[in-house]
Amino acid sequence: MKKKLISFALMLGIAALVLSGCSQGGGIYDGKGQVYRSVLSQDMSTLDTVLATDTVSFNVYNQVYEGLYSLDKKDQAIPAIAKGMPKKSDGGKTLTIKMRKNAKWSNGDPVTANDFVYAWRKALDPQTASEYAYIMYDIKNAQKINEGKMPVNKLGAKALDKYTVQIKLNKPLPYFNQMLAFGTYMPQNEKVAKKYGKQYGTTADKAVYNGPFELTDWKVEDKILMKKNPKYWDKKAVKLDKINFKILKDQQAGASLYDTGSVDNTGITSEQVDKYKDSPALFKRLKASTFFLKMNEKEQPEFKNKDMRYAIAQSIDKKAYVDNVLGDGSKPFDGFTSKKTDILPDGKDYADLVKSPLKYNKSEAKTHLDKAKKALGKDQFTFTLNTEDTPSSKISAQFIKSQIEKNLPGVTVNIKQLPFKQRVTAELTMNYSMSLSGWGPDYPDPMTYLDTMTTGNAQNNTGWGSKKYDNMLKEANGPLLKKPNERINELKDAEEFMLSEAPVAPIYQQGAASLRNPQLKGIVYHEIGGETTLKHAYIDKSIDRETGKKKKDQ
Repeated sequence: MKKKLISFALMLGIAALVLSGCSQGGGIYDGKGQVYRSVLSQDMSTLDTVLATDTVSFNVYNQVYEGLYSLDKKDQAIPAIAKGMPKKSDGGKTLTIKMRKNAKWSNGDPVTANDFVYAWRKALDPQTASEYAYIMYDIKNAQKINEGKMPVNKLGAKALDKYTVQIKLNKPLPYFNQMLAFGTYMPQNEKVAKKYGKQYGTTADKAVYNGPFELTDWKVEDKILMKKNPKYWDKKAVKLDKINFKILKDQQAGASLYDTGSVDNTGITSEQVDKYKDSPALFKRLKASTFFLKMNEKEQPEFKNKDMRYAIAQSIDKKAYVDNVLGDGSKPFDGFTSKKTDILPDGKDYADLVKSPLKYNKSEAKTHLDKAKKALGKDQFTFTLNTEDTPSSKISAQFIKSQIEKNLPGVTVNIKQLPFKQRVTAELTMNYSMSLSGWGPDYPDPMTYLDTMTTGNAQNNTGWGSKKYDNMLKEANGPLLKKPNERINELKDAEEFMLSEAPVAPIYQQGAASLRNPQLKGIVYHEIGGETTLKHAYIDKSIDRETGKKKKDQ
């Protein structure tokens, strides 16, 4: 009886969702025409490209903004606003990029070289407080500008004319073209950004768009709606008329929406994976993102003790976690840089080279705890674990809590659930004890992970830092750039050293299980930057949604 009541309540809830969506001009769930409807488990944080740090925002940017380059299905940089690949001089340190003249913003303004230079200067201006400013430090004078030691007009990037950008790098970088496709490097219309000031990008109408789609509505924690951008330079290649994102934290409700034909894509829980195992809609993939526990030494002084950090890191049964809690294709992981981030010239995955001491081992975890208790002079410890306010996040946190408490006698873990934005803010302001956090690559190189743990990096909010580690990365991204084999070895050694210090406790590499409409074609998935590109996506209605096969002629 209880199950029936829950099911009936869920059906009523879904009916309410669909009705509320349908009451406004066709509604968010209306699938007539070329419309892609998807469920997001969390909201984006901003439409201001220099302020975002989250994957949802970067995924939205892939649809509504466009940089000098975009990424193809192999995550290689291809011309977007640029007409071709950069012309290199000064040993590869100076890049000159010619832009197409037919690119426009959604308000009709031309996309100019100044739009890029303005956005980059804004990102580096200390007043902006961009958490991602460091990703531009390879541009001449960028770091000094961000540290307030130079004015923004000294940045080694300028508009040679209306449609030509010149970039001066500190050193030639093999992956810089891919970086230019990343969200922080996307342009901003200076006139519009200055008009709205700090309000820029806070609502759909306080920004303009130069990508395949433009945002028409953004209701926080509710929905994100887009339509095909009629001003887009390559609009003939765009097949979808609309993209509708529904923000819904309950994945069970998302699956019910899929079952009623109301959405084309939704994430599902481990329990649901088994239910849909024979469905053509079930889609699994291993993503290039790792998840780990951050331990804040500033808020929780016990974490200054290395044995305590080791105890936490070795106390969680990762295989049981991914098999029994996640069930979405995630894999246990002991390192930091994910697999699929950097495939080396010999075909090997960089991540496979790294040897980590942070494996699940409850007896070693107990030994480290005993050492920590002795050093700290106490037997009882209480930590608070921050996680997100979704049902699946709560289940994850409860499993981690039970593992730590079972394998580390005397340790108590309290769970604090927060909306995604608040969890991220708590990390960035170092106002937390422990946090279940994740990172995905922004460009195809181990530095995209390793750089985040350098001293003073905005993402390194653990209180841990090491001059030895910092210097190893400087060596790898300096003198060794011309010696790729030696460089990879140095990066491997740096990562192994950082893991031996255990400032974070690696748990898993993220998988994703979803229900995806078999009619959906042309979607491109990325391992770096924003997760998808929908420019060439479309709904093939000659495919039967239920069977995934071609419909028979009537």
